[in-house]
Amino acid sequence: MERKDFIKGIVLGGASLGALQSCQSDSTPNTTLEFENGLIFHSVYFWLKEGLSEVEKQDFLKFFEVLRGIPEVAYLSFGKPAPTNPREVVDNSFSYHLITFFKSMDAINIYETHPDHTAAVQEYSKYWTRVEVRDTVIGQ
Repeated sequence: MERKDFIKGIVLGGASLGALQSCQSDSTPNTTLEFENGLIFHSVYFWLKEGLSEVEKQDFLKFFEVLRGIPEVAYLSFGKPAPTNPREVVDNSFSYHLITFFKSMDAINIYETHPDHTAAVQEYSKYWTRVEVRDTVIGQ
């Protein structure tokens, strides 16, 4: 199997599992999505500040709920690092990983400058020290 097909399978499989799991819980907008070529996979890693209180950590999670309400977001989920076996290629040093999908480049471009997105970044950035974003076009 070619490496890009393997990676695509991992990304789609993990996101599919998240979509399926969210379908089992309460009906929430932006939790199911059919995967098709051209879909934008927006992956964001957050490193939270050391010493945050439990109240501050819970407040940070509201950031994701604000983003979930932006109409251009086709799918949104988030989580903490998995306790996988340590390997040279694995980086589990992040605090949270946000996964979103957008149906087009236009959608992600609107999202990036959407007033709710920019306001949420302004409000909740006090909780993180580092953010890394990786965007992928599915099927290319």
